Amino acid sequence: MNLQESGEMYLETIYVLTKNSSNVRSIDVCEYMGYSKPSVSRAIGLLKNGGYVVVDGEGHLSLTEDGKEIAEKIYERHTMLTQFLMRLGVSKETASEDACKMEHVISDESVEAIKSYIENN
Repeated sequence: MNLQESGEMYLETIYVLTKNSSNVRSIDVCEYMGYSKPSVSRAIGLLKNGGYVVVDGEGHLSLTEDGKEIAEKIYERHTMLTQFLMRLGVSKETASEDACKMEHVISDESVEAIKSYIENN
C-alpha cells in the first residue's frame, strides 16, 4: 500500500499520542486531528488493512513495525523542519504548520542536508 499524505498524518498522530498514553483509541485521534468519527474510522480501517495499524478487542490502536517506521520518519521530519524554520525566525506556530505541509513532500536528500546544517550551526 502506497500511503498518501493523509495516511502519514494519521500514523504520525497515533505515534504522538502513544508517546503520552498506551491506550490510544480512534476517538483520541478524532480529538487530536479535529476530524469526524466516520472519517477517522475509515482511515483507521484502511491503515489496518494496509498492515500499518492494529486494533485490539478494546479498540486500542497500535502501530505495526511498518507503521511505526513511517510515523517515526514523518515525526522526525516535522520536528527537524520546525526547528529549522524557527532558527530562521519563523514563529513556532507558523513553523509547525509549515513543517506539517513540507514533511510529506521533501526529499530524503534535502532532509539530510537540513539535518546536517542544523547539527553544524
